[in-house]
Amino acid sequence: MAKEIEKTRRNKEISNLSAKIKSLLPKILELTGYRNEHSLNATFGGKYAEYIDLKNEVIDTPQQFRSLYLKGFLNTLEELGCSAKPGNKYFDAFSHYRDHEEVREWLHLFLERTYLRNYEELSKVRPTVEESVMWIGQENASYGILVTPRFSNGQWENDKSEIRRFKKTYWTIGHILETGFVVPSEDERITFSDLDQYLSFFKNTLVRNSGSTHEMEFAKRYCEFVKASDNPENVPLLIPEFRYGGLEKKHEYRLDFTVINPYNMTKVGFELSPWSTHGTLTGTKGKLQKEINEEALANFEKK
Repeated sequence: MAKEIEKTRRNKEISNLSAKIKSLLPKILELTGYRNEHSLNATFGGKYAEYIDLKNEVIDTPQQFRSLYLKGFLNTLEELGCSAKPGNKYFDAFSHYRDHEEVREWLHLFLERTYLRNYEELSKVRPTVEESVMWIGQENASYGILVTPRFSNGQWENDKSEIRRFKKTYWTIGHILETGFVVPSEDERITFSDLDQYLSFFKNTLVRNSGSTHEMEFAKRYCEFVKASDNPENVPLLIPEFRYGGLEKKHEYRLDFTVINPYNMTKVGFELSPWSTHGTLTGTKGKLQKEINEEALANFEKK
């Protein structure tokens, strides 16, 4: 309900901004010499994706959006070097902005409207491009979780430009129901038609494969929690055997379970296996206690 009220408020503000922009348009076309509104928008407004790192920036306010736009605009001019002179489309656009207060007012209003129109995807906390690919599982039974998966040149990757437009909440049950798992180096995905099908795969394939009674009990309780939730799709994924090193590093830095907070992207790892699983030491005779401690720590960390 609150989200709908906020969306209605934004739409009203967008309408007000559109009216102001329309009233300024004749004067702006006269000052800049552009033929029509389309040419004007293409020169200024259409450049925001070029000036701002939309794949990684999380933008909270129209003011921040404007600041990033102008910073990118100036960086582009600097990169032009001696080419930044009259006749260059970037230089001419900047000159109009610099020399005419009306153009500055128009552009600021235009950018504010653009931000409000794209508010949800621009302000949403999302994984970075690097963190939008996760590999889980044993060495010979690994799967990938991506955000916007596509198979290209024999490997899975994200459509990076679409990550911010992903409709589901990242790293939740809804996420995996939308994307499924990908199979490394194969143009094959494992998808799920409903919640029960996913939870069955999670418990009976992903977790059971570990052979750990501790992990299995944890998985059962998680499944019960998800099914009892008012909105199961918004429950964060309980990710088994998250491979921090990806596919390249075999059995290094793998935790029993990992949860990613979908609202700030922080990760929390759980190690349930007893000390006997990771801490068993042999050949300790004649070693110093410090050496034994270091070896024990290494065994535990390299599950």
